[in-house]
Amino acid sequence: MKTPQKISDFKQKALHWANQFEVCCFLDSNHYKDTYSAYDFIIAASVNHELKCAAGNAFNQLKSFYTVHKQWIFGFFSYDLKNEIEDLQSNNPDGLAFPDLYFFVPEYLIAFKEGKAEVLIGDKNILAEIESFQVQKKEKATAVQLSQKLSKAQYIDKVETLRDHILRGDIYEVNFCQEFFAENAAINPVQTFELLNAVSPTPFAGYFKIYNQYILSATPERFLCKRGQKLISQPIKGTAKRSFDPAEDEVIKLQLKNDVKEQAENVMIVDLVRHDLTKSAVKGSVKVEELFGIYSFPQVHQMISTISCELNPEIHFIDAIKNAFPMGSMTGAPKVKAMKLIEEYEVSKRGIYSGSFGCISPDGDFDFNVIIRSILYNSESKYLSFQVGGAITYQSNAAAEYEECLLKASAILKVLEG
Repeated sequence: MKTPQKISDFKQKALHWANQFEVCCFLDSNHYKDTYSAYDFIIAASVNHELKCAAGNAFNQLKSFYTVHKQWIFGFFSYDLKNEIEDLQSNNPDGLAFPDLYFFVPEYLIAFKEGKAEVLIGDKNILAEIESFQVQKKEKATAVQLSQKLSKAQYIDKVETLRDHILRGDIYEVNFCQEFFAENAAINPVQTFELLNAVSPTPFAGYFKIYNQYILSATPERFLCKRGQKLISQPIKGTAKRSFDPAEDEVIKLQLKNDVKEQAENVMIVDLVRHDLTKSAVKGSVKVEELFGIYSFPQVHQMISTISCELNPEIHFIDAIKNAFPMGSMTGAPKVKAMKLIEEYEVSKRGIYSGSFGCISPDGDFDFNVIIRSILYNSESKYLSFQVGGAITYQSNAAAEYEECLLKASAILKVLEG
């Protein structure tokens, strides 16, 4: 068993070693105790085979890709795959240009559990190579000059308009997001991720490099996971700030737990997820395992519910992902109408933001996160972006929602503004 210091040294070396390759994916649970995580962290590097496609027939192409290789695959689903699932469009500007779907079979795969590293794909000598890998000295990070696509006044105006839609009965709830961005941004992606992961360690954190595009994620949210025949989804709805004073922090936590508005937001999304899982479930097997659980992270407390079902054996597990996509916590209810309003009132294409990345194992188990609290970067165009949002209900106070966006962005702002 390695000591915690040895583990973090190995983790850092493994990440930097993987980053030499044109494509790599690092998934880190950051020591959070989670019933469903298969490994403490897992690193896939270099490409044996890859699939890159646009919305249209992407899920079927992924099915074929998995069937051909029957191997570990790592990849992501962009939010805009919604256009393949429903009659929807994405016409807002996009500065990042991620593919709609990307998966790869790695040449090397190292998994870490209970103090031990294991090579799942590739030469066993790779562990010695990682142990002796020289991590380059940290570059001095330059502060990134961020701009917002929406002013505070524009944001508030749009939230008020969305509340009018709710009053008219068009929707009950919508997840409305705004983009922070920087042009001509020069960052060191791997170091920026390490800093973000240190400031805000979360259970579904990850680093995904695909050539000149990067996802640096401190997401606390699981989209969907499959273990055996069981599917598990854990939507987040409900956020409160942390306090440095332990007594006050406990009070804030209790207030969140008993906040009727936050509970109403959460339960709407739980109902939506139950509905999405029903499409793939053995009849009668969908159940809410935990409602309104309160979980604490470095910047925020979150209200998280857990919904599960047994996968119908006649349904391909990739269709089960498609049936639940995009995740209800990032859309709203009813889902299709909410997505139409998102397209109408947001001013940036979501792209990979509010999509999902993760991995599928050779036996068809999988685990995918929700891409929130994430820095997205295109090193070729030097465009950097992150988006933040929240659930808008009729009870929402537009100015308070704006402040919640800034709270959710706080770790990223701290990292990028130095």
